[in-house]
Amino acid sequence: MPDQGLAACAIGRLPGGGPWVGFRAGAGGGSAGYRLVFGANRGSLPSQATGPLQRAELLNAAIAHFEEALDDAPPELEATHADLAGLVRWLCATERDPDRAASLAEAVDAIDDGLAGEVVVARLQAASPAGISRGDAVRELTERYRQLVVG
Repeated sequence: MPDQGLAACAIGRLPGGGPWVGFRAGAGGGSAGYRLVFGANRGSLPSQATGPLQRAELLNAAIAHFEEALDDAPPELEATHADLAGLVRWLCATERDPDRAASLAEAVDAIDDGLAGEVVVARLQAASPAGISRGDAVRELTERYRQLVVG
């Protein structure tokens, strides 16, 4: 069901004229942290995933952004560098695995230092329990959108 709640930050559009994909902070309050969100003109469709799936969705979104693998985001919703750094900081702060947390901390440093996207991507990929390869993030986001739409 479309959601008109908290404002979302868009990181881009799924290829082929798909919906925009992004995230919102604080959705659901408290420990929810961030949520993956897809959107179109009629509102947005947030994921209600929790735990490892929630983290994987958000990590895929960050990787897809820094790979520059998505079409342009709607300008009025476009995520800032600070928005993305906040997302990765949350992922880092809530990561239980010390090695993945260290990779996420390195990704935050790379974002804050303005390093090239491929450096950030490499550090984010190192934090992925599934070992995301180039192009996998967009494929995973596209599949997740299909799952949310179908129900």
